[in-house]
Amino acid sequence: MKKTILASTILTALAAPALANIAVDTDIEQIKIIGSKTEARNVAGSSAVIDEGQMRIEVPSDINQLMKTIPGIYVREEDGQGLRPNIGIRAATAGRVSKVTLLEDGVMMAPAPYSNPAAYYFPTTFRMSSVEVLKGAPLLRYGPQTTGGVLNLVTTPIPEDFGGQVLTQFGENSSRDIHAHVGGTEGQWGFLLETVQRSSNGFKEIDRSGRDAGFDIEDYVAKLQWTGERQSLLAKVQYSEETSNETYAGLTDEDFAENPNRRYGISEIDQMNNHHDSVSLNYSLELTDSVDLNVLGYKNHFKRNWFKAGVANSLIAAANAGDEDAQAVLDGERDYQDITWTNGNRSYDSYGVEINTGIELASHFIEVGVRDHTDEMDRYQLKEVYDQINGSLVFDSFILPTGGDNRLERADAISFWITDQWQATDDLMVNLALRHEDVESSRRQFATPDRSELDSTRSNDSDEWLPGVSFTYDVNDNWQVLAGAHKGFSPLGGGAKDFQEPETSNNYEAGVRFNQGSFFAEAIGFYSDFSDTTQQCSIANPCDNGAESGSYVLGESTVAGLELQASNTFELGQFLMPVDLAYTYTKGEISQDNAVTGLMDGDELNDIPQNTFSVRVALDNNKGWVNYVVGKYIDEMCVSVGCNRDNSRFNKTESLFVTDFVSRYEVDNNMAVYFKVENLFDQQKIVARSPHGARPNKPQTASLGVEYTF
Repeated sequence: MKKTILASTILTALAAPALANIAVDTDIEQIKIIGSKTEARNVAGSSAVIDEGQMRIEVPSDINQLMKTIPGIYVREEDGQGLRPNIGIRAATAGRVSKVTLLEDGVMMAPAPYSNPAAYYFPTTFRMSSVEVLKGAPLLRYGPQTTGGVLNLVTTPIPEDFGGQVLTQFGENSSRDIHAHVGGTEGQWGFLLETVQRSSNGFKEIDRSGRDAGFDIEDYVAKLQWTGERQSLLAKVQYSEETSNETYAGLTDEDFAENPNRRYGISEIDQMNNHHDSVSLNYSLELTDSVDLNVLGYKNHFKRNWFKAGVANSLIAAANAGDEDAQAVLDGERDYQDITWTNGNRSYDSYGVEINTGIELASHFIEVGVRDHTDEMDRYQLKEVYDQINGSLVFDSFILPTGGDNRLERADAISFWITDQWQATDDLMVNLALRHEDVESSRRQFATPDRSELDSTRSNDSDEWLPGVSFTYDVNDNWQVLAGAHKGFSPLGGGAKDFQEPETSNNYEAGVRFNQGSFFAEAIGFYSDFSDTTQQCSIANPCDNGAESGSYVLGESTVAGLELQASNTFELGQFLMPVDLAYTYTKGEISQDNAVTGLMDGDELNDIPQNTFSVRVALDNNKGWVNYVVGKYIDEMCVSVGCNRDNSRFNKTESLFVTDFVSRYEVDNNMAVYFKVENLFDQQKIVARSPHGARPNKPQTASLGVEYTF
């Protein structure tokens, strides 16, 4: 019945252009959920915007480094180059960004947001014009992940006049980055063509190998916009490819201490290959002066094959425990038989239609929307067996996929939301939100390679109403208070069993803002109470029970913390010195003994650092020369839940402070040159132990770039 109702709604919406007769300037090209930095400082919930100015100066290639400058964000690096981000927001853990609603121009872009939300694909940061983070009750407008926050990546806009840009950057490790785009608007039509080309040899050296540890990325985008009478239509097409010689194998602690940038020869042939393509159509119609309608259709396809050795984890663990034979295998000094490599071959599809209506009614702005979404994952993982002989890898045989290596997962979801932004008085803004998620997921696992015989099946249905309320109150021209509460939800994924309940939470925040001239300060406390904390299991992020697929329920937990940020611009003679500070304190722990899992009250949650801090200082001579320093600190983190109950160093990462430097000079109105040094003081620590051993951040790396605008 619900599908029939939704289909009728969609048909009605698509017929709506016949109602449009009056000309209006409609601009839907940049789809933002917050807007500017100024608007972020008035949202009835903690939020942040990394704007075009900051993006242009920093020239970021690694989304992790940007996220470290925002309070309430937790980053667990993996490859040191930002290819596979692990980003958490407040109570949402970091693994593969699987607990964060991830959007590009307002469109969900995780490979399979409901059935397999782990973001093995992440958009190229180079082609983003801004980044938005929304937390608190207002995030209920989006979903499906509604506990921690929403991350929206805003792409390069279609220019009003014909023009473009070419940016070329060269750096250490034979790195080369090119970002080029051209576009314009003429009458009712606008277009944009864009590409990013990236390559690097990487910063790691593989034992006994001439193969580099780098990557090659190609990314292409085309946009076409038509603007008519009270309506507009935007079409966007994207395609990207990546080949990266990346591995799941880390290092033993002893080898890390000697050379953090070493890679074992046993990982020589590990490689990730993937491609991503997407298409979206965004139609906007102004029905009346106070009612507008937006219809979004989208389809994403992602296919990847991560070819990687599965033995590294056990060998590294054994070597860490003092096993000399395991260490000899890692060093290539001992032969080893029957090493299994897995072709992590998976294909993801997600598609849907979203309709949203905005209504201005006196002091209210009401949004009512619905989304019909389907996503699916096809896993067919052929295995290959090699032997290590005299330090070299020799192919032995194939293993055809059955069981967990041969399965289909799917999720069908209907989402509904209604929000009301109510200007109750001149000083009081109230935001009311109600979201409903109805999710049906399933898995079919096959006993034979040709899928002629089923091995097992499972399914899960969840149906959740998610209310929320928040407000801001202007005490005077300088002071504002805010508070909010909402119910959070995280779907279990395609591997969930019928008796499992989705993760839900009650989330609260309250804070105060001060704004005077260029000075801004904000302090927000937050608290999340989970009924069923869940982990999404994968080889990259195994659950605490050892599972590498499906979901694992930890039980009740709480996450509480404090976010502080402040910014000001100082005048030093002819120089301007903007300064931005951000600090987050967080405590996440199990809140009740669990006889099933063995976890106890007070066990610390994984991937949540207690303290994070960042400082950004610029020195601008107002004549086109800007020097920019960014310092970022992150505490150690638990690798698995309850690391505070033992003294094992293998159960924690290490704290890290890194400084980046950028110097940019505007040669003229069309050209700029810049010099950038990442990790200026060459500080490398164990920033992750998953997957499979100790892993470093990027070492000191310098690059030089030229930007030409026309």
